[in-house]
Amino acid sequence: MIRIGVIGIDHRHIYTMAGHLVDAGAALVAWATEGEPNTLPGWVERFPGTPRRDADAILRDASLDLVLLAGVPSERAAMAVRAMEAGHDVLSDKPGALTGAELDRVRATAERTGRIWSVDFSERFETPGSTLAARLVVEGRIGEVLHLTSLGPHRLNAATRPGWFWDRRRNGGILADIGSHQIEQALFYAGADTAEILHAETACLTRPGFEDYGLVSLRAGGMRAVIRVDWHTPGGLPTWGDGRLFLTGTAGTLELRKYVDPGGRPGGDHVILVDGETVARLDGADEPLPFFAALVHDVRHRTETAHPRARPYEVTRLALAAQEMAT
Repeated sequence: MIRIGVIGIDHRHIYTMAGHLVDAGAALVAWATEGEPNTLPGWVERFPGTPRRDADAILRDASLDLVLLAGVPSERAAMAVRAMEAGHDVLSDKPGALTGAELDRVRATAERTGRIWSVDFSERFETPGSTLAARLVVEGRIGEVLHLTSLGPHRLNAATRPGWFWDRRRNGGILADIGSHQIEQALFYAGADTAEILHAETACLTRPGFEDYGLVSLRAGGMRAVIRVDWHTPGGLPTWGDGRLFLTGTAGTLELRKYVDPGGRPGGDHVILVDGETVARLDGADEPLPFFAALVHDVRHRTETAHPRARPYEVTRLALAAQEMAT
């Protein structure tokens, strides 16, 4: 059994990062965070009895195999370096780095120490419908993938956001942050190792100085992609965002409604497949989430089954390049 520690719970992604790993057989040993972030009650409710320690104590604990990072985004890269130098593998919330220099240091540390640095791109890793969509693509149900459109709208919830959320230097910008989810999906469905950013833009449409809109166009292998992210989910939607993925192939199309169906069907993970013969509405909610069990396997056996070891570095590099182009 691998043993995991948590440093930083400032983003709610940590709830599911830790929870899915525990479900995959890992043992949550300890956690640390600075101050009293508004995520603290939810964390304690989900993981009662797990001891709180300081970050240095977790880094010194040689019994830990994997350290999870979900602190303030601007602090994650430096903490990842410290964790790997202390002998731990790392799973970071996105964004895992906010500058090219940070990313270079993370990669150099991982290569020097032989440690794993991974990033939880949850819009694919934590949506069962994505598992079904991936299988349909591999089976050739839509033919060769020609185009991807990925939509990542989010609810702002301005009243509950901490100070770092509004600070561009600490949050990284909308493309470096939530845009990285979409770029990872583009590489995955294209079966490509890298991509070319063709166009990128951001805008502060409702609040001066806060990026609430982002758009990216890219080319990954033979596939083209358009990505749109924003902070404009209306209050009437029964979840935080209507995330959708559209794939166009040479033999069909596929739509994934990840979190909600505004058309009225209950639940999430709705997959709509159209091919040369029919329209099929498929339920992906019961599909597994293979990333977390695969990461546990990789930590234990030093393999790279969760994703190619280079993937999180390239996704982060591309997200930072898009952010820089837009800026």
